[in-house]
Amino acid sequence: MDDNRPALTQLAIVSSAYIAAQMLSDVASLRIIAVLGFSMDAGTLVYPFTFTLRDMVHKVGGRRVARVLIVAAAVVNLLMALLFWLVAKLPPDVTVGPQLEFGMVLAPVWRIVIASIIAEVASELTDTEIYQLWVNRFRQRLQWMRVLVSNGVSVPLDSALFCGLAFIGRMPFGVVVSIFVANILLKGIVTLVSLPWIYLVKERRAA
Repeated sequence: MDDNRPALTQLAIVSSAYIAAQMLSDVASLRIIAVLGFSMDAGTLVYPFTFTLRDMVHKVGGRRVARVLIVAAAVVNLLMALLFWLVAKLPPDVTVGPQLEFGMVLAPVWRIVIASIIAEVASELTDTEIYQLWVNRFRQRLQWMRVLVSNGVSVPLDSALFCGLAFIGRMPFGVVVSIFVANILLKGIVTLVSLPWIYLVKERRAA
C-alpha cells in the first residue's frame, strides 16, 4: 500500500478547495456590497479562506507545490475571465432572445481582474516564504502560529495591492479606504477562525 495515499488525498482536496475559492472570489469581486457600514468587494466573503488553504497545501505538499498551485490559480482565473469575455461578445441565438444578463453580470472588468491576479500572486507567494521561514525555525511546534504569522503579513499586502490597483482613481478615496479596512478586518477574523484547519492535514514530507 502507498503510505503517501492519505496525504495525496488531502492534497487533492485542499488544492481543489483553494482553486474553487479563488475562482468564486474573483467572480464575486465584480460587486461592491455594504456590510456593517463598510464598503467591500463581495469576493472578500470567500477570498480570505484561500490563505489558510494555501498553508494547508504547503504543509501537505511542500513549498514547491504551494508555489505551483498559486501560479495555476492565477492562470485559471485569467482563463475564466477570458471565457466570460468571449461568451459575452459572441452573438446570442436570436430564437432565444438577446440574453443581455450574462454580459451585464459576468463580463469581466479587466482592471479588477488584473488587480486581483497581481494581488493574489504577490501576497500568496509572500505567504509561502514567511510560512517556510517559520517551519524552518520551529519545525512541528506552534503550527497555528505558521498561519497567524504568514497571514498577518500577506493579508495586508493583498488588500493594499488589490484596492490600490483596482479602485484608486475609479472610486472616491474614502470608499477605497473603507474597502481596504473592511478587507483587513474580515480577513483577520477569517484567519483566527480558520487557524485550527492546519491540524486537519498531515505533513507528508519536508518542504
